[in-house]
Amino acid sequence: MKIRNLLNTTAHRPWNLPKGSWKYYQEWNNAIFLHWQVDYEELREFVPGDLEIDLFEGKPWVSIVAFRMEKIRPRNLPAFAPISNFEEINIRTYIKSGVKTGVYFLSIEGGKRLSCKIAKLFSELPYRFSRIERGDNRCQSANREFNDSLNVKFTVGEEIAEKSLLDNWLTERYALFQDSTSAINQFEIHHLEWPLKSLALENSDINYSRFGSLLNNTPDKMHYSEGVKVLAWGKERM
Repeated sequence: MKIRNLLNTTAHRPWNLPKGSWKYYQEWNNAIFLHWQVDYEELREFVPGDLEIDLFEGKPWVSIVAFRMEKIRPRNLPAFAPISNFEEINIRTYIKSGVKTGVYFLSIEGGKRLSCKIAKLFSELPYRFSRIERGDNRCQSANREFNDSLNVKFTVGEEIAEKSLLDNWLTERYALFQDSTSAINQFEIHHLEWPLKSLALENSDINYSRFGSLLNNTPDKMHYSEGVKVLAWGKERM
């Protein structure tokens, strides 16, 4: 899809496109979504007090999203595959700010050291390097600094033709909010609706002990998506 067509497809968005020109293009492909309903008080310890945790039917959620970042580039510049393409795993929860609902990252892992350094420098997002391997229906990662690890094998099922309210609540997010050393930053994004398929785990070994009991080996909900093309605007200090 051409970028002009992407910008003209907005009926699914909960608010209008941001004013001004987008700054970055990227693709989030072969995405695995693992979701957990969690305890509010425990989650609150990991989210800045200035941010309101979004709730679905009174409960907060945390998700692991593992995907292939591809073709990331600034506006008007070409992608450079050795930096632009890498495996990523993020752990996120869901945030509200006025009329906007978005995500907050508890963690972001990237599979290339240089890509992580550049992404962190320009975005102030909490990127860090982990060894990540993706193969047919499996994903593995390891980070010695935090003693984090992920090892899942999965089966992709049929397309979800009719998404539930929870399906959309967990996936259709068009902003992110992140704390830096000096401020809370807001980023706006745009993409088409995620095309979702069902997903089943054949086995899982998920170890992020620093997040307490928020994550375990049995997600409450799972999705798979072949991916979306994404436009991102620059960070704004809240």
